[in-house]
Parts: sequence; structure tokens; C-alpha cells
Amino acid sequence: MLNRFSRTELLIGKEGLEKLASSRVAVFGIGGVGGYTAEALVRSGIGEIDLIDNDKISVTNINRQIYALTSTVGMDKVDAARERISDINPDIKVNTYKLFFTPETDFDFTPYDYVVDAIDTVSAKIAIIEKCKALNVPVISSMGAGNKMNPEMFEVEDIYKTSVCPLAKVMRGELKKRGIKNLKVVYSKETPIKPAQSPETSAGKKRIPGSNAFTPSVAGLIIASEVIKDLMA
Repeated sequence: MLNRFSRTELLIGKEGLEKLASSRVAVFGIGGVGGYTAEALVRSGIGEIDLIDNDKISVTNINRQIYALTSTVGMDKVDAARERISDINPDIKVNTYKLFFTPETDFDFTPYDYVVDAIDTVSAKIAIIEKCKALNVPVISSMGAGNKMNPEMFEVEDIYKTSVCPLAKVMRGELKKRGIKNLKVVYSKETPIKPAQSPETSAGKKRIPGSNAFTPSVAGLIIASEVIKDLMA
């Protein structure tokens, strides 16, 4: 009988679908990158997904975030994501956490088959990675996708083999200090573009990163493909 995953089954078989349906994945950050990761995981047949994000949808998110619509502006991102995910697959279990993850956050990583780090804060990224490595939970981390225009420049690599990306450089140093020997990341070799000044940044404030519809989304889809591949291994 045909179902929402019939086309996927043609590629990975019934056993593959069953493996994905029994898997639980956490996505930290469901913005431009993480939102597309979550979407692709759900459309691939993941059985349970946890979404961790404390932000509300802003009108400025509409240009690049899959859960950002005119109708969802002002909603918590995890709530908007849950509604859409449940419409895609009513059988999936969605767990949402409206929290800003920090190194001090008490969070249980033991239930997960895979963890996706798609947040921006370096200290929080490191904490997620440390906790996953300590528990032998597979984790993949997104490096910088802001101020980029060329989606063809993304690569999947170990953190210690990355170059160009400023965030990856910081992460390499911090992870080395902590004795973490490897980490799968998605990063871009594109030299970041200096964003134009805007009214929000003209008064000596930190520049807001520029972004678009096609760069973070590609990073998110690449991450999802790596998660699915690894879960199927």
C-alpha cells in the first residue's frame, strides 16, 4: 500500500524505514540551518524528534527559515515547527523544549541516537559536543552559514581539517584544549562577505549577519543527509 514514505522505501528498503522509524534525533536550534535539517529528517521517516530553541519567529526570519511564515510571526519556533511536522507525519513523536541551551543547562542526552548542533553560541556548541562525546552519542555540528552566498562551497569534514571558516577556527582551538579528537561538521570554504550597514547596526552595535534562502538551507539539508546515512550504517 502506498504511503508517505513509499518513494523513500524504494531507495532504502523496508528495513531501512524501520531503522529510521525507531530512531530519535535532537536538533538544537531550528533556524535557517536547523529548521531545514528537522524538516528533512521528518520527511525521511525519523520516528521521534526533539526540537530545542527558545526564539520566537521574527519577520526577518521569513527570508531563510522554513517555519517562518507571515502567519507564524510571533510564534515560538518550536511550536510552529511542531504544527508543520505533525502535518507532514501525524505518527511522529515531537518533543519541544523552549530553552536557550547553555553549558549550565541540565539536559539529558542519553535518549538520542543522534544530535544535531545548529546553534550559534560557541560555549553552548562546545557543551553539546562534550556531552555527546562523553556518552558516545553521534553528533554533527554546523559551522558558520551567515554572510555566505555560495551554497556550492559547503563540505562535510572533520573539524581539524576545516579551513577559511572563522567559526570553525575558533571551534578547532576550543575543542583541542578539551581533548576532543574528532567532530563531523558541515562548513563552507567561502570567505564571509562583510554585511552592509543597516539602521539596526549603525549606532556602534554588532553587525547583524546577512543571509539568504539558499545557503543555510543547503547546509541544513547536508546535515540531514549525514544523519540519515549514519543512522542507516
